[in-house]
Amino acid sequence: MGQVRDSIVNKLTEAFAPNVLEVVDDSAHHQGHSGSREGGESHFTVTVVAEAFRGLGRVQRQRLINAALADELKGPVHALSLRVLAPDEHTE
Repeated sequence: MGQVRDSIVNKLTEAFAPNVLEVVDDSAHHQGHSGSREGGESHFTVTVVAEAFRGLGRVQRQRLINAALADELKGPVHALSLRVLAPDEHTE
């Protein structure tokens, strides 16, 4: 896998100890679009299921993820699609 993806996985694992963590590089679907960069790793879909999100609203959850990934969002990551759930909300 790529260096940016690995950084996302490591930071989210450290910050939230998730039950489920899926990080998919969707950059190939965005080639030629704004924010796309040579070599990919600019667009990601992330699913995080963790106890840390219990009782928090959608915006609060997204802010926590964005804070954990602040460096990536300033640099190589152009777009991040998030699905952030507490364990009792996850049905897959």
